[in-house]
Amino acid sequence: MFYSTRAKLIISFIGVSVFVGVVSLFIGGQLLYRSVLNEATRRVSLDLNAAREIYNSEIERIKISLNIAVLDADLRASLVPESANRLVPKLIEITRRGGLDFAGIALEDGKILCKTGPTPVPERLEITYNPVVSQVLKKETEVAGTVILEETFLRTHNPELANRARITIQPTPKAAPVDKAEETSGMALVAGIPLYHEGKLSGVLYGGTLLNRHNQIVDRIRDTVFQNEKYEGRSVGTATIFYRDLRISTNVLTPEGERAIGTRVSKEVRDRVLLEGERWTDRAFVVSDWYITAYEPITDIFNERVGMLYVGVLEKKYIDIRKNLLKVFILITISGVVVGVGLGFLMTNRMIHAVHRLILASNEVASGNLNPEIGPISKSEIGILQKNFSQMLSALRKRDELLRAERESMLLQSEKQAGIGRLAAGVAHEINNPLTGVLTFTHMLLKRRDITDEVRADLETIARETERVRKIVKGLLDFARETKLEPEPTDINLLVKSAIGLVENQAIIKGITLKFLPGENIPVRTVDRNQLQSAILNIILNAFDATGPGGTITVSTNISVSAGTEEKKGIEISISDTGCGIPPENLDKIFDPFFTTKEVGHGTGLGLAVTYGIVERHGGSIRVQSKVGKGSTFTIWLPLEEENISNQ
Repeated sequence: MFYSTRAKLIISFIGVSVFVGVVSLFIGGQLLYRSVLNEATRRVSLDLNAAREIYNSEIERIKISLNIAVLDADLRASLVPESANRLVPKLIEITRRGGLDFAGIALEDGKILCKTGPTPVPERLEITYNPVVSQVLKKETEVAGTVILEETFLRTHNPELANRARITIQPTPKAAPVDKAEETSGMALVAGIPLYHEGKLSGVLYGGTLLNRHNQIVDRIRDTVFQNEKYEGRSVGTATIFYRDLRISTNVLTPEGERAIGTRVSKEVRDRVLLEGERWTDRAFVVSDWYITAYEPITDIFNERVGMLYVGVLEKKYIDIRKNLLKVFILITISGVVVGVGLGFLMTNRMIHAVHRLILASNEVASGNLNPEIGPISKSEIGILQKNFSQMLSALRKRDELLRAERESMLLQSEKQAGIGRLAAGVAHEINNPLTGVLTFTHMLLKRRDITDEVRADLETIARETERVRKIVKGLLDFARETKLEPEPTDINLLVKSAIGLVENQAIIKGITLKFLPGENIPVRTVDRNQLQSAILNIILNAFDATGPGGTITVSTNISVSAGTEEKKGIEISISDTGCGIPPENLDKIFDPFFTTKEVGHGTGLGLAVTYGIVERHGGSIRVQSKVGKGSTFTIWLPLEEENISNQ
């Protein structure tokens, strides 16, 4: 049953349906995955922009709070050591209102006048490196941004800040090697405002927030950007501030539920963001879960990359969304396969009925019936097959009729040639001996000197006409005896060229243009050179007789397919003229012996008959096409030999 057309069609439908389903499922799954991943990546990229805005807004808030404090004229006028204790309450109020971790006032020489912390007023004024103050004094304008504060600075302002900044570095897979166990420096958001008194720069008010373990900003990013969205009891979005590659502020949790302070980012991310200064957007394993992440560098007030800002969304949410969509897609695909198989059964049943009718009809054709019943013509593609089958039957019937007519014609021609050949051989043999005697005695009489001129003229007429009869007898013998072939490998183009060379002068005398168009790649053919050349010359000489001055005779060679039913390849020698042409009623007679349209004495009617025999003995064929007043074309076709066919 598996070899039946029905089974093959059904199996094909199932195979195609399953293949298309699997391919669609695979491609659809990939596209779905990429679509979900691209959507998550696009979202996290936008979320990083929002996080950057929140980060910058915190810097702006610190700067605004200090600018408001600078409006206090008493603060600007009290920048002398004697007023330091009086300025401390103002600094405490500034830090309280601005939510700052530290604040202070430095004089125009960089020495700290007062600050917040356990020792607000130094016992003696000393210069402690303060990056914000140094930049303000250098530029004489307000400065705000990110700075790295050494442990000394932090401890000077408040030992608690130094303790908060100290972070133990946790071993982290894929992180770059590190040569220390803890980080003591802190990253802070700061602002510095120049203080002018009576038009002269007299000091700097500075303040800021230490980011180490300061989680308000990252939590604000999570709550604002991700709107505290949760999935399976966990926050979907996370945010982190890095000092270099170290997490100093984050809401990413460890498996124990603690903030992952002290863990580090992978070396790949660190190199891309910190060293190359490019943004990173890709999926990554963060502490204990896979996230779709985005990182960008944080630059300080000196425009140096000192840290990174990160946001990420939990990948599991998008993976589950993809899985659910994939399940739906699988169900749709399976449904499509089932429907496809069902339609396959219905379609094959309809197709097979018409195919069975064609099978029965083909069996009848094989039995010899060329008029079988194929049933009603279908409107589908099977109908085209039925019409083509009908056209094929019609063509077979026509070809059968043509073959039958061709065989009958060939048989008739062969019988005619054979009968005439036998008759011609007998007649020529009986005539040749007495004819030789007549011609011999006539020439002997012509040698006598005692005959009159009148008798001599009569004897010359007898000799001339006897010679003509002798030529006719020779033609009869050539036609009848079928001279044995002496084949040899021959270049057909050279053979034709040689034949043309024999009659070129005759063409010039008659005012006829004789052209030769040799074909390319004509293989060597084993033929009887003399006989085939004689056949070609017979046709060319007939073309001379049919073509007047100014006419053209074109001889060409080519490789072509036979005009018969077997469609074999062969060498074609075509001889075309622009002469008077052959009337249609004579086309079937031109190869008959003694048939000629020439005047008496100008032809025996044996040339084309002999040519026909020569070509036939070479296994070829000869055909003619002619139109009265336009000219004729004789085509000799010789089949290729086996070695020639294998090389084609």
